[in-house]
Amino acid sequence: MTSETIKNAARIWDYFCSFNSCALSDAIVVCCSYDLRICDYACSLLKDGVAGKLVLSGNSGNWTRHLWDKPEAHVFNERAVALGVDPAQIVFEDRATNIGENIRYTRYLLPAARTVTFVTKPNTILRVRLTVPIQWSGVGFYTACPQFSFPEEVSNVIGLLGIISEMVGDVERILKYPELGYQTPHELPPEVVQSWEYLIRKGFTHHLLPDNRPDAGSGK
Repeated sequence: MTSETIKNAARIWDYFCSFNSCALSDAIVVCCSYDLRICDYACSLLKDGVAGKLVLSGNSGNWTRHLWDKPEAHVFNERAVALGVDPAQIVFEDRATNIGENIRYTRYLLPAARTVTFVTKPNTILRVRLTVPIQWSGVGFYTACPQFSFPEEVSNVIGLLGIISEMVGDVERILKYPELGYQTPHELPPEVVQSWEYLIRKGFTHHLLPDNRPDAGSGK
């Protein structure tokens, strides 16, 4: 992989990470995924007293339906308990298959919550931030993620190629989802859009929306 590809991917990664925030909340809500380190980080926030309740939200997605034979929330629960979290502090939400559902289904579990800290992967932190006002209007919220360095600390589950493709898909959704009513509008810096376009030209298209993938309609 060329240094130019790494530079452009790092620009997007760093921009996403700039939306990291955390404060005292009624609950910590984890958008589960393939990366168990997100669970580790959420558990550390719980132990630090950020909140007294941990919501683990997730069924399965593009990666985890092939990785585990149980919902993401159940895998994360096993990890949290192994790290010493009291099971009485944990709430399950094991239906969600995307960010909008993570937020919407959790909302029903926490009707009295006024402030929530959402914990997710670095590359989806901005998408969570833009989705909360649509799915949980009026709640105060923060969006938090571990401070992983790029590219050294990307998940070894999907690897560097996988995370770059995923980020390319994340940027597209930030651009396209507001017109579909899924997210609030957000103006990306021109240099981030330019890096996204560069990575598309380099073939990182596997997580683009189906209609925009080169293999759309081919049965692949």
